[in-house]
Amino acid sequence: MPADQLLAIGAAAGLPCDAVLALDSLHPSNHPGFQLRVTVADDRVIAADPQVGLMHRSAEKLFESRDLRQAMLLADRHDWLAPFTSEVVMALALEDALGIVPPERATWTRMLLLEVERIRATLPFLASVSGAARESLAATGMQITRAWESVTGARMHPGFARIGGVATAVDAADRALLRDVVNLVDEFAAALRPVIEAETARLGGLAALTRVQAEGFGLGGPVGRASGVPLDLRRDAPYLAYAELTPLLEAPVHVEGDARARYLVLLEQVTVSVGLARAALARLEDLGDGPIDVILPKVVRLPEGTTYASIEGPLGISGCLAVGAGDKFPTRMKIRSASFATMSAMGTALVGTPLPLLADAVMSLPVVIGDVDR
Repeated sequence: MPADQLLAIGAAAGLPCDAVLALDSLHPSNHPGFQLRVTVADDRVIAADPQVGLMHRSAEKLFESRDLRQAMLLADRHDWLAPFTSEVVMALALEDALGIVPPERATWTRMLLLEVERIRATLPFLASVSGAARESLAATGMQITRAWESVTGARMHPGFARIGGVATAVDAADRALLRDVVNLVDEFAAALRPVIEAETARLGGLAALTRVQAEGFGLGGPVGRASGVPLDLRRDAPYLAYAELTPLLEAPVHVEGDARARYLVLLEQVTVSVGLARAALARLEDLGDGPIDVILPKVVRLPEGTTYASIEGPLGISGCLAVGAGDKFPTRMKIRSASFATMSAMGTALVGTPLPLLADAVMSLPVVIGDVDR
């Protein structure tokens, strides 16, 4: 007979539940936690429903009572793995509405930090399946975090993007620090590939999503590309100066759509970001000194109308819709998060999963809970 179970993940273990589903201690979904209601028959999942909302941040409502500069500072609070990504996509939406074009040096600084952040956000998911390499991978992630803190001044919530640019210049010393980190990641990623391939061999066929299913849920990023969706906004709808780096954006697309394919795409994403970060570093060297932002009026008012911007985040498409009425407060600010799309697809992907592999299946669908409960 089918039986319903409410499973607790991470911090949700303190709530009433039927059982706790233990994820790897390094996996990002294990810390804030969520609940998963499953129906089980013959030790297989026949229905699954992720239960979210346990840590709702109310970010979108808070935006309505903040001026545009304050909204920028709130933008990095919901995705703690990629806060700068959230800042940049909001800045792009507001700059479009205001008719602002940031200086070239600011554009390439944003691209450099976006790619370094993409690497930093990807490594925790790889660490959860890296076996003997997990400690080295975690140590590499900490080195990136220390470099990030040195450059931006903050470990988690940098507040580094500005409307019209960035907070400070990434000087020669900062660039040298980031170059060392990128070189380290490049060497480590090459050595990590056979490890990931071996560790994920048992996950073939697990929690698969077809291309049609992935497109139906609006999946992009690693989860979409693992299911055959050949979408990368950096290449297909270029923003910033990514159009100049198109040859570096030919990452492989898989068609299996399973847990193993998702991890392989995550690893390949790191390699692509290494190349892009090096290109951005080289361009910043060539540009030399120059402006990093534009001068704004004391009070910035959002013109009447609706503006939308989207970029390629570490886990998929990150978007921001801004609605203005000529006031310093946005009438509406809506966030489009990759994690919400992935969580929506989780119920479909988990059907057919054997109970002993349920934790592995959940971990292969990368989400940041704050970006779901935004």
